[in-house]
Amino acid sequence: MSALGKQIRLNRIFSHPSGRILAVAVDHMINYAIGMPEGLRQIEDTVRKVIEAQPSSITLNKGVAMRCIKDLAGRIPLIIQQTAVSPNWPGQVSHAEVEEVVAMGADAIAVATFVKDPNEYDNLHHLAATVRAAGRFGLPVIPHIYPIVIKDGKRVVSDLAEDIAYAARTGLEMGADVVKIPYTGDVASFANIVSVMPIPVVTAGGPKCDTLEDAATMMRDVVRSGAAGSTVGRNVWGFPDIAEAIATLKAALEIAR
Repeated sequence: MSALGKQIRLNRIFSHPSGRILAVAVDHMINYAIGMPEGLRQIEDTVRKVIEAQPSSITLNKGVAMRCIKDLAGRIPLIIQQTAVSPNWPGQVSHAEVEEVVAMGADAIAVATFVKDPNEYDNLHHLAATVRAAGRFGLPVIPHIYPIVIKDGKRVVSDLAEDIAYAARTGLEMGADVVKIPYTGDVASFANIVSVMPIPVVTAGGPKCDTLEDAATMMRDVVRSGAAGSTVGRNVWGFPDIAEAIATLKAALEIAR
C-alpha cells in the first residue's frame, strides 16, 4: 500500500505535461547566510502568489505551511523541508518529523544535507533514517544535497562536477526518490551526472540571475541536460512579479530534450 501512496504523491508533483517540474522553494530563512531576502519578508503574501501561479509544488518549512496556506491548501503539491542547515555553522536542526509531514497532507519531505563535510556521516545517517521512516507511509523523500569545499578560508557549496556527481550518488544510495543538487553550470557535465542516475535529478535554482530571461535560459539548459527540472527560490520570489517568473520558467520546461 505504501508503494501506491508514494507513486500517487510523485505523480502529483510530476504532473506537468512535459514530465518535468518547476518546484518553488520558500524555505530559505532558518540559518540563511544572506539574511532576510526582500521577497520573503511578507511571507504569507509570497506563499499566496506562488500557489496561485501554479508551479509543480511548493517547499515550505513546517510553521509557514501551518500558518500561511489556509484556504489555498491542496491547490498544488506541498513539500515540507525537514532540516535547517548552513555552510557557515556545523550540524543541523531537524524541525519536522515524518509523521507530522504526513499528517499535514504533504506530498513529499525534503531533507537539506551537506556532503564532503566533516559532519557527512551524521548527515547521511539522518537522511537514511528519514528514508526508512518515510517508506512506512509512502512519503517520497527529496534530499537537497550540497557538497561543501573550503574557498578563501570559508565553507561554500562546490560547483565542481565531480563533487556534484558525488552528492547525487549519495542521495541515490541513501534511498532517495528524487534528488536535488546544484547545477554545474554546463549542460554536458550535468548530462554526465544525470545519465547514470536511475532516479529523477532536479537542480537547485542557484544564485539570483540578473534578469528573468537569464533564469529561463538556465532552466532550458537544465532541461537539455536531461534533468527532471529545477527547484527555484530566488529566481522566482526574487523578481517583482512572481506570477510572471513562474509562467516564464514553466514555459522553459517545454523544450525538446
